[in-house]
Amino acid sequence: MTRMIAPHNIYIHVPYCISKCSYCAFFSRAISPDWDSYCNQICNEIDYWFNKLGRINVPTIFFGGGTPSLMPINIFQKIMQYLNSKFDLSCCDEVTVESNPGTITYDKLQRFIENGITRLSIGVQSFDDDELQFLGRKHNAQTAIDLINDAQKSGIRVSADFIYGLPNHNVKNVIRLCTQINDIGLQHASLYELTIEPNTPFGHMNLNMPSNDEMAEMYLTIQSHLNLSRYEVSNYSAPNQQCRHNQNIWDGDAYIGLGNGAMGRVLIDGDWFEQSGGNIKANKIDANTRATERIITGLRTTRGVLIDDTIKNIVDIDFINSNNELVQIKDNHIIATSKGLLTLDNLILHIIK
Repeated sequence: MTRMIAPHNIYIHVPYCISKCSYCAFFSRAISPDWDSYCNQICNEIDYWFNKLGRINVPTIFFGGGTPSLMPINIFQKIMQYLNSKFDLSCCDEVTVESNPGTITYDKLQRFIENGITRLSIGVQSFDDDELQFLGRKHNAQTAIDLINDAQKSGIRVSADFIYGLPNHNVKNVIRLCTQINDIGLQHASLYELTIEPNTPFGHMNLNMPSNDEMAEMYLTIQSHLNLSRYEVSNYSAPNQQCRHNQNIWDGDAYIGLGNGAMGRVLIDGDWFEQSGGNIKANKIDANTRATERIITGLRTTRGVLIDDTIKNIVDIDFINSNNELVQIKDNHIIATSKGLLTLDNLILHIIK
């Protein structure tokens, strides 16, 4: 019997940074890495999945971190070449590399482009030097602006990440940030509320954070002042500039995680398998668990969750029909309203039986 193997997106984690930021709870290390050993590990994991799945089709590739832009070009080149030797990249229409200002020159960016990247995601966080220092960032605003301009001139798609809701932030701060994003001409931006995570430097401080109502007001202000449209809770884009990799993951498509700290959801012959914590091997998960994950990710997006049989089995249709101010069914998709997005975690608890 012929095995049915779906296309799989690929996420590659690069867990190295120049330093740890004060808010960061991601798996990353501020060390000088052994890039050859890292490359060998990634290639060994590619071999594992090639032996497991065969020559699968790969729609998108995403190098996340950490700070992938620290990677030497020859290491990036080897990984891309090895991926191409084992998997079918002929329909891969997006290769994203995350970066931090100050870690990638114009010439290095061109080398990345020559070797396959089509999209650069830049960790800007703020255009204010005092805020950058508070956040523990190692670049200044001008360095970030220069990288954005260089990337935009290079003809690739460009995104930038920002953080709002810092201590003493209010709507005026958000309006200023949105204006700066508009002025520089970004076609994609991710704006994240500052979240205080345990076991981070901020987690050990008694910071005077904005209230939940103030955070909600800032969140609503973004859409009314940014020249981009929200397509996910924290992501905004011009038409056709959405991150395809993330959209695929939010929609519930299969993906492989490579590298320490990577996650994955692998689909083989109709069965789902979970990679967690950077483990190369994956454990089988049941259909209800996978459907729950699709609801959690899909409701974050403006196009919502496609209602198929697995979704029908676990959602409370009566609750949805009785709470149309929070959640609605349109074109066979469950979609959270703007009001629903403000209380999404609580909303999901009510939607799932």
